[in-house]
Amino acid sequence: MSFRLQVIICVAVVAVFGLLVRMIWKKKIDLRYGLPWLCLCAGMLLLDIFPEITSWLADVMGVSLPINMMFFLGFCFCLLIIFMITMSISRMSRKQKQLAQEVALLRRRLEELTEQQRKECGRDSR
Repeated sequence: MSFRLQVIICVAVVAVFGLLVRMIWKKKIDLRYGLPWLCLCAGMLLLDIFPEITSWLADVMGVSLPINMMFFLGFCFCLLIIFMITMSISRMSRKQKQLAQEVALLRRRLEELTEQQRKECGRDSR
């Protein structure tokens, strides 16, 4: 990889990292959702600064080409993100169900109190 390309990648990764930190700081992204992306940026920066790590990891993992290992790691990262989103959706679904049940109970209680108040007002007017 040429030095010029390394500098371009480094600048782009640092810019994305800064953008992520700013979004987390302004509460546009929760830390638990931004953390994997921050780790990805740190890993990309590390691999950009030290490209020989990619070849070494490919040799250690028994992968013939470093680019194949990068695709595999990208695939694993995507699976991690999908799993985190699935967990979040499940948690939100449970919370939505609980809130809907609480609203239904509160409406029922309100109707009971309204009906009781009507009956009491009817007795007082006699």
